[in-house]
Amino acid sequence: MTAPTGDNKTPIVEFRGVTIRFGSFTAVSDISFRVSVTPDQGEFVTIIGPSGCGKSTLLNAIAGFLKPTQGEALVMGEPVRGPGRDRGMIFQQYSSFPHLTVLQNVMFGLRLNRRKIGLDRSSMRSRAEELIAQVGLADHMHKYPGQLSGGQQQRTAIARSLALEPRILLMDEPFSALDEPTRLEMQELLVELWHRVHPTILCVTHSVAEAVYLGQRVWIFTQAPGQIAYDIMDCIPPSVGIPPLVAQERTEFKNAVYVVTEAFRRVSEGSTKDTAAESEPPEPRDST
Repeated sequence: MTAPTGDNKTPIVEFRGVTIRFGSFTAVSDISFRVSVTPDQGEFVTIIGPSGCGKSTLLNAIAGFLKPTQGEALVMGEPVRGPGRDRGMIFQQYSSFPHLTVLQNVMFGLRLNRRKIGLDRSSMRSRAEELIAQVGLADHMHKYPGQLSGGQQQRTAIARSLALEPRILLMDEPFSALDEPTRLEMQELLVELWHRVHPTILCVTHSVAEAVYLGQRVWIFTQAPGQIAYDIMDCIPPSVGIPPLVAQERTEFKNAVYVVTEAFRRVSEGSTKDTAAESEPPEPRDST
């Protein structure tokens, strides 16, 4: 099955007929797509779908943790052969090293790759401190993860991932364990960082509103074996500089949520065809 391929810009991530099986279970089936990059901005793609439909499997294949059973997974035109510092991964579970401070956690990857990135200790510390400040943890850099809230731990994970300046940031339900106020705060922070740092981001979420707020482009997966049923772009409004609660009150945001929710409903009810990736999404509601 072939998903829409977008424009002709150089793809930073591309799947060509990728199928991934675990024994007799097929997690994703015959997925093809392109995610483009421009000189000054990566795309932000959010991914939603029924539980167990292969969303996390897709991210793990891009990260290099899994290999396709069939087809090709490419990053910047090269087959993915394993993890690399050009790709950062942020998980649902808090993943900081408990015995290291915030500063030491953010510097960890820099130290491991110091020969490749060509930074001395002073430069590594400066980069780490700058990122810690950008995620709002300047006053907490010498604390250990056990002394931080959940939101602060995810801020640490984001700073640690961005320290190596990855071209691609992969996020697997990064805010699902957070309380709602903290979650909204983290959504706004992530959009600001994406706009400022310019990575390509693919983010899995179970929240339609979060998918619409974060993404430029929303993919909706079918039930397993996962395929991209809908690739929704045109109706998604920009959110840079707009707090989530403000965005949610705008007519264009509500219309986008309606379109994505209706498409998700079709997928959940199994009403998409085998060629659903080429189907048109629902029309927005009349705003008059």
